[in-house]
Amino acid sequence: MAETTSTGTILQGVGGFYTALDGEGREYTLRAQGKLRRERLKPKVGDRVEMMPGEGEAHGWICRILPRCNELVRPPVANIDAIVIVVAAATPDPDLVMADRLMLNARRAGISVQLVVNKCDLAPESADDIVRQYRGAQVQPLKVCASTGEGLDALRERLKGKVHALAGQSGAGKSTMINALYGLELETGGLSRKIERGKNTTRHCQLIPVEGGGMVLDTPGFSLLESELFDPVALKDSWPEFIPFEGQCYFQPCYHATEPRCAVLEAVAAGKIDGQRHGRYVALLEELKLRWRDRYD
Repeated sequence: MAETTSTGTILQGVGGFYTALDGEGREYTLRAQGKLRRERLKPKVGDRVEMMPGEGEAHGWICRILPRCNELVRPPVANIDAIVIVVAAATPDPDLVMADRLMLNARRAGISVQLVVNKCDLAPESADDIVRQYRGAQVQPLKVCASTGEGLDALRERLKGKVHALAGQSGAGKSTMINALYGLELETGGLSRKIERGKNTTRHCQLIPVEGGGMVLDTPGFSLLESELFDPVALKDSWPEFIPFEGQCYFQPCYHATEPRCAVLEAVAAGKIDGQRHGRYVALLEELKLRWRDRYD
């Protein structure tokens, strides 16, 4: 085993083995040293690590996980510059509650968020409606079609040089989009004919260096995503649409849900904030309130 250590970035982890890329573009197979397991520190894709490469065909070791800029539990990734949330305009039906949860988790982790509406050719009106709902959410909504290439040049330019992850429901076209953006050949799948849910072709997270700089991460799709538990009054801080109206409500703090003389509710009624997006916020708020109330049970 080599006695010197170097630094690298974890590209993927499968079955306790990790693939890491060093600054010279060399890949190594590594395992986590026992001290990391004893400290309950599990490496994540995207981690910068101090490693001891193996000699010959022997695997090396991850000696230390360097401080993380950010991290997510699901998908289990670290040090991500941007999360690209992919929803389909149709087939499968867009799951905007999941998109809102992903945005919430990313924002609380300090990660930039972008929204991409794929398959816009199949349902143009639906794609336009989704873009309209998120115009005030600071996610730069963009309509694309991975199969025809529409909108991909603009998306590629936005992501140039960034470590970015694509996340969203199965079948939304994440792997197809990555292939079209970067000329890769990731496995893709269609939809289950019986239930019209996406076939989850991505089995694990994989970070892939791409031409022009940066890295892209393909993540497994989600059918259920629960947000972390925190004080419900802080939920509103992850809705950028509310920011212009903060401090103008009669009650302080205000949940912006049912309170009288609420500036946010008045903005919703006036069409300044999208009503559907606010409705999903209220549903998530009520769910969070129940979980917060029962947190010690």
